[in-house]
Amino acid sequence: MLWTLSDFWTVIVNVLAWLLIHLSVPFIITQFRAERFDPAARLYRKRSWEREGDLYRTVFWAHKWKRLLPDGAAWFRKGFPKKTLQSRSPEYLNRFVRETCRAELAHYLVMAFAPFFFLWNPAWIGWLMILYAFLANGPCIVTQRYNRIYFNRLLTQLAEKPKPPDPSML
Repeated sequence: MLWTLSDFWTVIVNVLAWLLIHLSVPFIITQFRAERFDPAARLYRKRSWEREGDLYRTVFWAHKWKRLLPDGAAWFRKGFPKKTLQSRSPEYLNRFVRETCRAELAHYLVMAFAPFFFLWNPAWIGWLMILYAFLANGPCIVTQRYNRIYFNRLLTQLAEKPKPPDPSML
């Protein structure tokens, strides 16, 4: 602990710090163009241990509780709502997939701030802040990865679906 604060000020600083982090990191991330978030990039790529998304369905039961999570997009002018599916068009689904990458990165970055809480908190509270960071952001990351795998599978199916013949060609 680098700085010593009273219990009252420690609580106030912790609450305000988390509020600032939770609002500023996503705001900054929303300023980047969607094209900068490549689903094929190493961070976002599907892993074999995810078992085509089955891990998130069978171990975490993400499909049961993901609707209970708040959609932070409503808090930001440039936010992309992900609470409900607006379209099944490939263009929309591709954008949705990119936005899951954006959201996943935002949650990782929010979690990355947790160790700074050791600067003004006793070690045991610092560890509680680490736990909070994982509990508050982990489900959101699971949901983004689950959705991305699902929508990529849907995009593949749409691309493979035979298209009806163009009437002008008949």
